[in-house]
Amino acid sequence: MDNATLKLRGMSCASCANSIEETISLVPGVEECQVNFGAEQATVTYDPQKTDLEAIQNAVDAAGYSAYLLQEQDLLSGDDDAEKATRLAESRALTGKLWVAGIISILLVVGSLPLMTGLSLPWLPTWLHNPLLQLVLTTPVLFWCGVSFFINAWKAFKRHAATMDTLVAIGTGSAYLYSLFPTFFPEFFTTQGLPADIYYEAATVIVTLILLGRLLENRAKGQTSEAIRSLVGLQAKTARVIRQGTEVDIPIAEVVVGDVILVRPGEKIPVDGKIVDGSSTIDEAMVTGESVPVKKQTGDEVIGATINKTGSFKFQTTRVGKDTFLAQIVKLVQQAQGSKAPIQRLADKVTGWFVPAVIAIAIATFIIWYNIMGNVTMALITTVGVLIIACPCALGLATPTSIMVGTGKGAENGILIKGAESLELAHQLQTIVLDKTGTITQGKPTVTDFVTVNGTANSNELKLLRLAASVERNSEHPLAEAVVQYAQSQGVELTDSQKFEAIAGSGVQGYVSNQFVKIGTHRWMTELSIDTSALQTHWERLEYLGKTVIWIAVNGKIQAIMGITDAVKSSSVSAIRSLQRMGLSVVMLTGDNRRTAEVIAREVGIKRVFAEVRPDQKAATVEKLQSEGKIVAMVGDGINDAPALAQADVGMAIGTGTDVAIAASDITLISGDLQGIFTAIQLSRATMQNIKQNLFFAFIYNVAGIPIAAGILFPIFGWLLSPIIAGVAMAFSSVSVVTNALRLRNFQPKTLG
Repeated sequence: MDNATLKLRGMSCASCANSIEETISLVPGVEECQVNFGAEQATVTYDPQKTDLEAIQNAVDAAGYSAYLLQEQDLLSGDDDAEKATRLAESRALTGKLWVAGIISILLVVGSLPLMTGLSLPWLPTWLHNPLLQLVLTTPVLFWCGVSFFINAWKAFKRHAATMDTLVAIGTGSAYLYSLFPTFFPEFFTTQGLPADIYYEAATVIVTLILLGRLLENRAKGQTSEAIRSLVGLQAKTARVIRQGTEVDIPIAEVVVGDVILVRPGEKIPVDGKIVDGSSTIDEAMVTGESVPVKKQTGDEVIGATINKTGSFKFQTTRVGKDTFLAQIVKLVQQAQGSKAPIQRLADKVTGWFVPAVIAIAIATFIIWYNIMGNVTMALITTVGVLIIACPCALGLATPTSIMVGTGKGAENGILIKGAESLELAHQLQTIVLDKTGTITQGKPTVTDFVTVNGTANSNELKLLRLAASVERNSEHPLAEAVVQYAQSQGVELTDSQKFEAIAGSGVQGYVSNQFVKIGTHRWMTELSIDTSALQTHWERLEYLGKTVIWIAVNGKIQAIMGITDAVKSSSVSAIRSLQRMGLSVVMLTGDNRRTAEVIAREVGIKRVFAEVRPDQKAATVEKLQSEGKIVAMVGDGINDAPALAQADVGMAIGTGTDVAIAASDITLISGDLQGIFTAIQLSRATMQNIKQNLFFAFIYNVAGIPIAAGILFPIFGWLLSPIIAGVAMAFSSVSVVTNALRLRNFQPKTLG
C-alpha cells in the first residue's frame, strides 16, 4: 500500500469533507481515506496496482472539488509558495467581494429603514428604497459575490447531497425570489391586504456576513498551520562546506551526504551529521524541548537546525533534505494535523444527517406558520432564518482545528504525535508502563565489578575479558556496549568471533579462538544446567547492591561475573512522582533480575515491578494490564520494546532509542526525558478540553438557534429572529470555534514536582 496526502480545494463545510471522503473511498483500490476539513487535507492509503493518484484526483474533481498532491519536498524546504499563493488569492478574492457586498448591504439596509422601523425618515432619499434599484444592487451581490454558494449547492444537488452551501443558496435565493413578486406585482399583495414587503437587504447582508466568516476562517486556518512553518523556519539557509580544501558557503539544498561542514559559535547546524573534528556545546531546545545545552565531541551526532553555542567543529553529513531529523518532525506533524480523532466521528455523524434535517425543519416551519398566521412574509422570514442559522461550519471545524494546534504545540515541546487518535487517547490513560534501561535509567551502563572464579586479580582475567568483549561487540544491547568499553579501557585487544548468536532475553554466544563463550543471565545459565555455585556469593552481593549481573561461561563452565550499573536519569524521580500525582499507576517492566529491578524501583518510587521479562513476554505483560480494564501506555527505547509499544493503547518511544521502537510508537519523546510523558498527557487533556469547548460552541448555536429562528418564542414574547441576525450567529459560530482552538497556542506544560 502507498500513502499520499492531498491538499483539497472547494470545501465549505464538514458535509463537503464527508462527501469527498466517501468519493475517494469508493475508488477501486483505495484502502482507507481520512479527510480533515480544518487542515483541508485528505490522507489516502491505496493499492498502486489497482489505482493511482490521478484516478483519485479525477474522482475528487468529478465530485465538484479539486485536489493536488502535497509536495513533501516543497514543504520541507520552506518553499510552500503555491500553498501561500492559493490562500492569499482566496483571501484577496473574499476581501474584494466582501467590500462590494458590504457597501451594497449598507445602502440597502439604510434604504429599508422606513419599512423596518415603521418610521418616516424625511432625510432619507426616497430612491434608496425603490424596489427596482434594490433589485439591481442585490443581483450582483448574490450572483457574483455569492455565486460560489449556488454553484456548490448545484454540484451537491447533482450528487444527491446537501451541504452548507445548499442552506445558504436556498435561504438567500428564497428571499430574493420572493422579493421579485412584490417588486413587479405589488398589487397582488395589496389587493389581498398583505404588505408588499421586499427582503433584498436580508439576502445581501446574509451573503456579506457569510463572506466575512469565510474570510476570518480562512485567515485563522492559516494560523493553525503556523507550527509547521515555524519548524521549517528553524533550519539554516546556507552551509559552510569544505570542498577541495576550500570553505564554500552554499545553499542548504546543495549539501550532499558525505560533505564536511564547518560550524562556528552562534551558528545553526545546517543538516544532520557526525562530528569529525572539534567539540562544543549545542542548544537542541528547538527540536528536543531540552533547555540545557548538550556537550558534543568527536564521534557524537548533531542535529540540523540546532545552535552551536561555544566551540567550532567540523562534522560529516549523514542525512540531508527530507531525511533529516527536522524533516521527519515536520512530516510527522503534518500527518498528525491531517488525521482524524475518534471524537470527530460524533460531528461527522451529526453533519451526515444535519443538512437534510434542517431543510425538512425549514419546510415544516414555512408550512406551519403559513397555515397558522396566513402570512407568507412571516413564514418566509422564519424559513430563511432556520436555513441560515443552521449552517454546520462550526461542527466541521471543532475537532480538526484543535488537533492541528495541539500537535503543533507538541512538536514545540519535543513531543511528536503521529495521529489525532493517540492525542485523544492520552488523556484517558490510567497506567504508565516504563521500561527500565534507557527509559528510567540513562541507558549507558558501566561495568563496576569483574570477578572471576580465581578472584579479582589473576593472570587469566584479561583473557576472559577479551573472550567476553569479542563476542559482545556483535550485540546492540547497552550492556554489551558497557562490556566492550570496559575491555577497551583495560587495554584489551579484541578479536573476531564466529557463529555469533543473540538469544532474546537471555544473552549472547559465539566462538572466539575456538573457545565457546556464553554471556547472559543467571536464569539462562540455570536453564543450560551450568553450575553457578562458584560465584553464588558474589552474585548475591552485587544483586543486593542493585547491580545487573551477567555471567560468563567458557566451554560450558562458569568463569566470571560482571556487575554493571546504570544510573537513574536525573528527572525520573520527579517525573514519576508527578505522574502518580495525576492519579496514574506507574509500573516498571524490565528483563533485568528482580533484585536489581526492585532496588531501582524503590529509588524512583515505583511499587509495582515486572522483572525478568523476556522481550517476547513484554507485549503479553502489557496485554495483562489491559485485561485488568486499564488504558495503558508503554514507554520504551529498544528494539525489544517494539512489540509492547505496538500492543499498548498508547506507545511512547524515547527519541534517543532505536528507529524500530520509534516506528512502533504513537508518540515520540525526542529528548528522552520522562518529562515528555507528563507534558504529553497535559497536552492531551488541554486539547480534549478545547475540543469539547468547540463542540459546545458549535452545537449551542444550532440547538438554541434553530428553534428561535423557527419562531418558537413568537407566541410567548412576540420575538422573531431576523434572518440578518441568523446570518451573524452562523458566521461567528465558526469564528468563535477557530479562535478558541487558537488559544491552545498559549499552552505551557506545568513543571514537575
